[in-house]
Amino acid sequence: MIDKYPKPSIVESNKLLAAIVRMKHYAIVVFMYRQMELLGVSQDGYSFNILINCFCQLGRIDFGFSVLGKMLKLGVEPSAVTFSTLINGLCNQSKISEAVCMFDEMTERGYQPNLIVHNIILKGMCKSGNTDRAVRFLRLMEARGFEPDIVTYNTVIDCLCKKELLKEALNLFSELKVKGIRPCIITYSCLIHGMCNLGQQEEAIRLLNEMVDNNISLDIVTYTILIDALCKEGMIPKAVETVDIMRKQGIEPNAFTYNSLVDAHCKEGMVSEAEDIVDAMIKQGIEPDVVTYNALVNGHCLQNEMDKARRVFNLMIEKGCAPDIVTYCTLMQSMFQLGRISTACELFQKMLASGQVPDITTCLILLNGLCKTGHIEAALKLFQAMQNSGLELDIVPYSILIDGFCKVGHIEVAKELFHQLSDNGLKPNVYTYCIMINGLCKEGLPDEAYRLFGSMGDNGCSPDRCCYNVMIRGFLRNSYTSKAMQLLTKMVGKDFSADIFTATLFMELIVYSNKSILL
Repeated sequence: MIDKYPKPSIVESNKLLAAIVRMKHYAIVVFMYRQMELLGVSQDGYSFNILINCFCQLGRIDFGFSVLGKMLKLGVEPSAVTFSTLINGLCNQSKISEAVCMFDEMTERGYQPNLIVHNIILKGMCKSGNTDRAVRFLRLMEARGFEPDIVTYNTVIDCLCKKELLKEALNLFSELKVKGIRPCIITYSCLIHGMCNLGQQEEAIRLLNEMVDNNISLDIVTYTILIDALCKEGMIPKAVETVDIMRKQGIEPNAFTYNSLVDAHCKEGMVSEAEDIVDAMIKQGIEPDVVTYNALVNGHCLQNEMDKARRVFNLMIEKGCAPDIVTYCTLMQSMFQLGRISTACELFQKMLASGQVPDITTCLILLNGLCKTGHIEAALKLFQAMQNSGLELDIVPYSILIDGFCKVGHIEVAKELFHQLSDNGLKPNVYTYCIMINGLCKEGLPDEAYRLFGSMGDNGCSPDRCCYNVMIRGFLRNSYTSKAMQLLTKMVGKDFSADIFTATLFMELIVYSNKSILL
């Protein structure tokens, strides 16, 4: 039956395939190509390029090269588009070296890569984080007679800003302006974001004003980047002022903008003002999300307003906004700090029942809370569960548990855990040593504590100011006054000073002994 109908021409076939590609149905194009092949429809360079592009879009660059091989076998000469498509496919898979080789092969075959191809290579280099190579390639472009356009500069500037190489990014910014290339909103947004990440909010505002002076329309993204940075630096009045400027330009805040403001106000203890912002947000038709509610929960927790925090928690559930792991962790940590152990554990159970999977942060909050409140047996069970769960445990949970056992006077168990560290491929840090030294001294074992103190350097962990102070206090509390003085002298020689607790102990010793220990 099919034989009764004429075969479609190659032109008609290519038009159909190109239309489907524009709809991004790449797998369908591959299927249709195979069907057309079975029908005996001839193929040309254009149709092969379409097929190569589809394979690249589907992440099968290997099949793309197979098509190139077929082209060469059939005597179909690859075009600049063929090479450009393969280069783009390689870059999308971060195979930059292979892309550069293909680029070189393209030039060797006499094809002159255009600016688009250069930009593709450059984008690939930047995407893979190879900033130095990208800058060198930019200079190579110029040497070959290709004048970089705004897309080229934006790609490299964005990469430099993400690597916190702001000075180099600003040099390129100056360079493009000298060349008469007009910066666009993307250029400014990259630089503003980079400045904000480095805490240079004032410079970011200056750049924002430059955009306005150059009649470049700012968008919500640029404003939100700046407002968020101002909020994180605690510059709330400036952030609010920026929102007012934004509104005057007819740009309304979005959920991200509001959330930055809510979070900043909550962290500064201005929870009432944060709630007013949430009300304004709702009036604008933007529903608070889990980020908004988490900020409010945190704000109330910071003020020890646990009943209000629980009300926000219940409200978000009523509104159909499921609390996430951050919500539960914030509440649990505050409950532990206030000694409300049963409530914290109840929240943990509720979190598990909601389907949330505890991460390492959750477990550490729970472990620390149990240890700090003397629930050492429960803490040990949790620690063992963490070990059995497959979580990769570093020195932190061990230090928390060792501290917990030291605090309840179980120094032998603490020592056993400390000695297990090397068996688990872990090294104690300064904090872990301080915990053990303090624990040993409290149990009347200053000599053992000092031996541990002396062994720190052998384990590549030099004592810091905190360690010296802990050891000196241990000596003083165990009436090792002479050794305390010797260690104090050594500490001062290392440019460390006594903290308030150590100084107080020395003062008490002077007062109660009615003589100067310095004699």
